[in-house]
Parts: sequence; structure tokens; C-alpha cells
Amino acid sequence: MLEKEKLQLEMKNAIKWIQDYVKNSGAKGVVIGNSGGKDSATVLAMAVNAIGKENVLAISMPCFSISNDFDDAKLVAETFGVRFLKIDLSNCYQEMENSITEQLNQSLSKESTINIKPRLRMTTLYGIAQTLGYLVIGTGNLCEAMVGYTTKWGDSASDFNPIGNFTVDEVLEIGRLLGVPDRILKKSPNDGLGGLTDEEKMGIRYSQIAEMIETGDTDENAKKEILRRYNASKHKRALVPVYKFDRFNFLNNM
Repeated sequence: MLEKEKLQLEMKNAIKWIQDYVKNSGAKGVVIGNSGGKDSATVLAMAVNAIGKENVLAISMPCFSISNDFDDAKLVAETFGVRFLKIDLSNCYQEMENSITEQLNQSLSKESTINIKPRLRMTTLYGIAQTLGYLVIGTGNLCEAMVGYTTKWGDSASDFNPIGNFTVDEVLEIGRLLGVPDRILKKSPNDGLGGLTDEEKMGIRYSQIAEMIETGDTDENAKKEILRRYNASKHKRALVPVYKFDRFNFLNNM
């Protein structure tokens, strides 16, 4: 974890970066998926500090979600005084699943049913953002990105991300500094999609991932799993592969 003074400096720099990014883009504000978790709460707090609460719109998007997630999301929105909407995607998801399984003539895989939900949320956020002239602000941290604990074209999709280079512990500390409620910061990390905590699903702890990031080493079993996940998820951190061949076009002369 970064030393206290360094972390505070980078937090201030990241907040200024948000301010500059929104201004330079010409956007009127930002839309954030407010899950009630530490990452979205911390990003929301950073955005409020950067561009003002009146320019931040928080969206809760339950989709057969854990019952207390909405209450936590509401607490975060009320704490920072931002506009808060609830858009329930459960029926939308169910209709999509029913239509696909009927036409496919087989059930969707478990992983598919899990990943459809964050992709529906991404579509919702972009629909709102484009309507209002806002940007979608990302909420994924460095530990998640390293092991690919993210849904491609789902929660990994955003216009910009102020915490993508901070580990989980660093995000928690930034949240504390900015006044995120303890109830949110002390929650076990959970994506609300599979009934287990993030660490239970992965079989490794975020502290072990952070240790790998910072030192290149950790518990041997955890290290093997982290490296396996890192290599398997490279496609999530890369641009879409495109077949290339030599051809002339006006871009060659620019």
C-alpha cells in the first residue's frame, strides 16, 4: 500500500484529474453505477469533490440482487447528497433469458447468466449518460483488473476510471478520507451476483493480489492462482484484436 502522504497526494491528483477530464470532454457531469459497495462509493465521493454533487448522478440497478445492496446504495447517495435513481433490471433480464433459451433450445450457462447482468447495467448507464450529456465513470480497482475479476463489456466498461491504478486497500483508505460510511467500507467485497464474496469466489484474498502487485510475491498457492488468472484474463485488459494487412489510406499520411 502507498505510504500515507503519497496516497493523499495521489488522491488529490486523481480528483483533479476527474475535474479536468470532465471539463475537457465537454460533458455536463458523470453517471455512476451505485452498487452500495466500497469502490462505487469511493468513486462517487471523488466525483463529488471534483465536479460538485449537482453534477453526479448515481444509479442503482438491482437485478435479482442481494436485498441490502439497495439500502447501502441509498445511504451512499444520501451521504454525499447526489441525485439517486433506482432502475430495476430484473424483468428485463428475465425476458432476455427466456427469449434466448427458447430460441437456443437450451439453458444458458451459469457464467453467462452472471455476466449478462453487468452488461445490462452498462447499457443502462450509457443510455442515461448519452441522454444527459454525461460520462460514465468507472469503478474497477487495480486488484480486480489484475486477475480479471470483471465482466468484459460490463463493469469493465466506462469512459474513464479514477481508481483503476489503486489497490483495494488504497481505495478503502481514500474512502475513509473522503467520508464514505463505515458500514460500506467494512462490507465484505461482493458483486451481488453469485451469493458468495469476491474472495470466496476467487479462492484468494485481495491482500494477496495487492502483495503480488507491490512485491511480485505472496503465498505460493495464491501466487499460482493469481498468475493463472492474470494470464487467462489478458484479453480483458487489451484492445479487441483486429486482423491487419498492408494497405494505403489517408491515415498513413497523417
